Amino acid sequence: MDIYTSKVIKTEEEYDRALAIAERLTFCKNRTPEEQALHKLIVTLVEAYEAQNYPMDKSAPHEILQHIMEASDTRQADLVGIIGSSGVVSEVVNGKRSISKAQAKALGDYFKVIPSLFI
Repeated sequence: MDIYTSKVIKTEEEYDRALAIAERLTFCKNRTPEEQALHKLIVTLVEAYEAQNYPMDKSAPHEILQHIMEASDTRQADLVGIIGSSGVVSEVVNGKRSISKAQAKALGDYFKVIPSLFI
C-alpha cells in the first residue's frame, strides 16, 4: 500500500491518487484497524472534493423511482396494488403525479430503502 499523507484534496492529481487508494482499500479483505481508519478518512476527503468540484443536482422523486426500478429490474406492473392502480403507477413513475407520504412509505418498504428518497 502506498504511503498516504492525509490532507485536503486540492488538485485533480491528488483526487485521482486518493480515489485509487480508496478503491484498493474498499476491495481489500481483512483490513487492519489502521486501514479501516485510513479508508474512512480518504473517502471523506474524496467526498468533500467531489461535492465542491462536481456538485450534483438533487434528483426529482420520480427520477429516483425510475432509477431504482431500472436497477432492480422492476416493471410498473409490479407496483400496481402497492402504490395504486396502473394509471396511478404510470402517472407517479412519469412524474405527472407527486408521490404521497403513504406511497413513499410503501415504496420504501418494497425496495428496502428510506421513504424520504421519494418525497
